Amino acid sequence: MQFSKVALITNFNIREKADAARSVARAFAEHGASLMLDLSVRGRCGLEAVGIVPKYVPAHSLYESSDLIAVVGGDGSVLEAARRSAARGIPVLGVNKGRLGYLCELECDELSLLDRLYDGNYTVEKHSMLNVEVLGKPDANGERRRIYIARALNDAVVSNGSVARIVDIELREGGKTIATYRADGLIAATPTGSTAYSLSAGGPVLDPRLGGICITPICAHSVSSKPIVFPDSARLEIVNICQREPALFLTVDGRVNIKLVRGDSVKITRSDKSAGIVRLKEDSFYGTFRRKMSGI
Repeated sequence: MQFSKVALITNFNIREKADAARSVARAFAEHGASLMLDLSVRGRCGLEAVGIVPKYVPAHSLYESSDLIAVVGGDGSVLEAARRSAARGIPVLGVNKGRLGYLCELECDELSLLDRLYDGNYTVEKHSMLNVEVLGKPDANGERRRIYIARALNDAVVSNGSVARIVDIELREGGKTIATYRADGLIAATPTGSTAYSLSAGGPVLDPRLGGICITPICAHSVSSKPIVFPDSARLEIVNICQREPALFLTVDGRVNIKLVRGDSVKITRSDKSAGIVRLKEDSFYGTFRRKMSGI
């Protein structure tokens, strides 16, 4: 049976999410699926009390031994799970218990739609990701040490952090200068991320079928500084960091905060991995966008 091993992820410390997760677990169990949970929630998830005996495994095993990752939460939780599962190609199904839930396919009152999953009436939507690398300043031999590497499903942001001060940063593509920005920061977004922070900063919405990398300045101090959409093949680099500031910060998908100092650079390319998001409804990208964004 396809999707016979389901990893269930939520924050069991929040009652509403814990209650929803138990309902999700029951729905999967009714389809004959076995449930896998993080060892850390043993004794407090409450599944045994409703007649479900899950398998408790270390967190990393959830992304190695399952057929499907079921996430009960908001977009941040889905982003984290999708990033971690991309390496092994395990799809993610989101059940919304957050605010917007743009990446979540189901609401808690739609669990009957899991029938479609086991009837084979579903799709796995591929979402492109970014490779994000921080390189230190060149050493005596001209070599640059890799300080940090990560994948982003939404975006990578270089900014001044909590300090409201304009920064000067340069964007290159293929080693050639594209633009120098005076702004609060710079966003590099995937098509998925184009509906998040980049959209708030005035960036365009990209259809996921297009691919591409969108560079959006944040509150640019110039009327000519507009977003630029690059092809998937682009090799982008943010350089000349901290020429005036003691430090800037790199944030990846809103979760990771890396300090950048003078001489560092940030390389951004399309990842060879894609995140898989399960879709059970016949809604189009534009229908989902209109429906989710209309409530903001």
